[in-house]
Amino acid sequence: MASRLINKYVWIVDTILRHRRITRQELNELWIAAKDISDGCEMPRRTFFNYCKAIESTFDIDILCDRSTYEYYIESDDNRGDIRDWLLDSFSISGTLSNSREIASRIVLENVPSARDFLPTIVDGMRRNRRISFQYRAFDRIGTTVINLDPYFIRIFRQRWYVIGLNHKSNDIRTYALDRISDVVILGDTFPQPPITAAEYFKDCFGIYHDKGTPKKIRIKVLAEQAKYFRALPLHPTQREEIHDQYSIFSYKMLATYDLVQALLSYGYRIEVLAPKSLRVMVAQELRRALEAYPDTQEE
Repeated sequence: MASRLINKYVWIVDTILRHRRITRQELNELWIAAKDISDGCEMPRRTFFNYCKAIESTFDIDILCDRSTYEYYIESDDNRGDIRDWLLDSFSISGTLSNSREIASRIVLENVPSARDFLPTIVDGMRRNRRISFQYRAFDRIGTTVINLDPYFIRIFRQRWYVIGLNHKSNDIRTYALDRISDVVILGDTFPQPPITAAEYFKDCFGIYHDKGTPKKIRIKVLAEQAKYFRALPLHPTQREEIHDQYSIFSYKMLATYDLVQALLSYGYRIEVLAPKSLRVMVAQELRRALEAYPDTQEE
């Protein structure tokens, strides 16, 4: 029942956003036509206003009315925040898929490690500024380790959830993947607000990893056919492009981290790191190690 209500809220928000401005009568006609949401029934005036209140409390989105035209709209707000956009996208996609069961055999989804078991507890600890404890299974170690953490941030990156916070044993900020933790509990100890925001912490990062170095001026030569993918999905907000006949040069200012190296390697010969030299060397070393695994394929 709750998920069905959420789907209705998302449908209303999505419809108003797509039309930008719409009267209640026009919205009601579209509502009746969307039988998978409305069962073909009208949306009474009182129900609509109740839904608007629920949308405000659930998604922090105000549905406003222009009294001169009696059109409803959602005022643009650049400070809405990524989490609200993510919630709306997730619920919207979930509703679309749940109403498409008759073509389920034609929809292929990616297997994403679940965070449902521990994410609510971690979020609760963050909300209350309470320390958490959990068992962590690192891939490079045997067995598990008990981690006591002040949970500062959570982040999803490439379909995996992470919690980032102050590790009390090492006394530094560390990152842990939620699909490798177990037995999460909230402790009685409290901690002050994080010294920086999540946006500040990750502003120089490509992905999830953060190091203590300084951001580098990075330049990457990209073949023309690959450049359009970089334009569509920038590696970092600082991305800038110089267009040439057969290639483009993309420049950034960010940390040269391990996950950036792995991302660059995935493009193969279609890119070349021009600067800094340290990043160029890191990528070249990984390429040489990969080539050493295929000695029988090297030309004589």
